[in-house]
Formats: sequence, C-alpha cells, structure tokens
Amino acid sequence: MSDHDPDSREEILSDVDEEVTEPPMYKVLLHNDDFTTKEFVVNVLLKIFNKSLEEATQLMWSVHRNGTGIAGVYPFEVAESKVNMVTATARENGFPLKTTLERE
Repeated sequence: MSDHDPDSREEILSDVDEEVTEPPMYKVLLHNDDFTTKEFVVNVLLKIFNKSLEEATQLMWSVHRNGTGIAGVYPFEVAESKVNMVTATARENGFPLKTTLERE
C-alpha cells in the first residue's frame, strides 16, 4: 500500500508534461576583408567548422563575393566558442578575419 497522495502524483506529472522549447540557434557569420587570404578562410572552415574542402571553398567564394557568409548554425555556447576560436586563430596568424553571431 502506498502512502503517496494520488493528487500530488498528478501534479508532478503535469509539471513534466509542459512543453519543452528548443534553445535559440545562432548563425556564425564570416565577414570578407581585404587582408585575410582565401586559403586561410578555407582552412578555418575545414578545421573549426568541419566543412568538406568543396563546402569550404564554395563558402569562401560566397563570402568573398557577397561580403558575409554563414559558416554554421549552433546553440549559443557552441556558436560563441566557434567565434572565439576563429578570432584567436586569425590573430595568431596576423589576419583581421571578423566573425559575428546572429540569432536565427
């Protein structure tokens, strides 16, 4: 025999049934500049964003032609980490490559 109140069980279950919302996603944008080499951008896309060589090359040309491009879409913490990695890698290599976050 259980000494739990059945009403409290229903209350607990109704709390669990509440709708779960997905975290907001953020786009990591690469910005074109006149100093960062195309080769460096492709390498960043390969190593930090795990793009294939074909994807990285296409995206690099898109950024070059259009001024910006979406490197990936991630939850905030992952997107922020990617931006920090790109910025640190670019600075270590003497490039001003700019990346920003934009909520999707």
